[in-house]
Amino acid sequence: MIVTSASPHETEGLARTLALYARPGSVLLLEGDLGAGKSTFARAFIRALAGGNESFDIPSPTFSLVQTYDNTRVPVAHVDLYRLSADAEAEELGLDELARTHVLLIEWPRAAQKTISPDTLHLALSGSGEKRRIGLTPSGIWQRILGRNAALEAFLKVSGVDSATRRFFEGDASARRYEKVTVKGETRVLMDMAPRIDGPPVKDGKPYAVIAHSAEGLHNVVQVNDQLEVMGYGAPHIYERDLKNGFALLEDLGSNVYRDMIRSGVDMKQPMQAAIEVLADIAARDWPQTLPPYDIDAQLIEVDLLPSWFHVHVHKQPSPQALRDSFEAIWRELLPETQLKNPVWTLRDYHSPNLIWLPEREGFKRVGLIDTQDALLGHPAYDLASLLQDARTDIAFDWADELYAAYVRLRPGLDTDAFARAYAILGAQRTSKILGIFARLNMRDGKPAYIQHMPRVSRYLARSLQHPVLSELKLWYETHMPEALAIGH
Repeated sequence: MIVTSASPHETEGLARTLALYARPGSVLLLEGDLGAGKSTFARAFIRALAGGNESFDIPSPTFSLVQTYDNTRVPVAHVDLYRLSADAEAEELGLDELARTHVLLIEWPRAAQKTISPDTLHLALSGSGEKRRIGLTPSGIWQRILGRNAALEAFLKVSGVDSATRRFFEGDASARRYEKVTVKGETRVLMDMAPRIDGPPVKDGKPYAVIAHSAEGLHNVVQVNDQLEVMGYGAPHIYERDLKNGFALLEDLGSNVYRDMIRSGVDMKQPMQAAIEVLADIAARDWPQTLPPYDIDAQLIEVDLLPSWFHVHVHKQPSPQALRDSFEAIWRELLPETQLKNPVWTLRDYHSPNLIWLPEREGFKRVGLIDTQDALLGHPAYDLASLLQDARTDIAFDWADELYAAYVRLRPGLDTDAFARAYAILGAQRTSKILGIFARLNMRDGKPAYIQHMPRVSRYLARSLQHPVLSELKLWYETHMPEALAIGH
């Protein structure tokens, strides 16, 4: 692939675009004569990871050989091997080890001939004056990135978006990506959601995502968001969509994210009350039966993540099959109580990172709803547990109890005993699942930051297990997996 740059500014633009896809383990090799623009590219790439801060100091690594930046969005190492002459000398720098945690930018890579990472993008810069010819030779994940970025640029052009306005917005635990872009002076959120690629079969010949009814692609986002918007809730409007490739331009709901507001000490009485009111209204509505059910098979495959991954996290070895069987047997007795004759839409991720406060709006639209694509037909207690047992933000037990009571008051005629049992069961199911997910994100996906949230989730789990309906499950945990409860204390 050849890219033509007419100026240093365009070379910097290419660097900023590629920085949108930066991740630890990826490598960029920059080759070209002196003055070809390697440093121009590298500095623009690093500044993009620093939030576009033009004053961000980026000294040349010519003499230090390796300059690391650990406070950027993705840790990055800028390497200059000009003064080295052999691969053996380069090996002494420990680039293999550094590539596990950083994205590497290597100028003059001839002294590092061996493959540092399978995910390598080779950039060959040549030309004279201000014009540059940049040859891009991708391997590994960079092949997919360059192909996807070309399709994305085409979508933006058709949608009237200036590609120069692209800025990284957010990533999450999934493969979804988000950017902020500008259309005629207005900010939009660009969603990049490639169609799901299923993993290997895990049970009954089916992959995990199929059994758990995870979103298959952008059409799930469109289906759920459009319906929520029609019914008067605060889902973002979708301006443009490309269902085949998985691109969409969404309404920007702003930056008043509940998670950040809670952490900043903002008075959350009104926002949380509004969030409770949304859930109570959802529980009282008749919903189209167009989504898959949050059935027992889905709940079981999710909760199996605890013996499958958390056990390995703690014991460094797979869990015995008998342990998993005994765990499943208990859940098979409990979960039927969460299956309703008239289920409602259950968003499954109704918690502070996905709620945005919009006080300028009225009614239920004051609560912006994002990340709704995994919605299923289920029990309303699940989303209440998601909100009051937030995996990434502390919700004090007293505060949670007040909000729970407020929810019950909003639902006259509710069978409070049955709802409390379902709330305990689904709370324990969700926290068990999350402990497994966080262990998997650490071990399989190289995302250790999620481990810090385990103690909080453990405390929620221990509290749910105090309900009498979970006495047998509590005994199982105390006997077979006490670590899941101990890390919270």
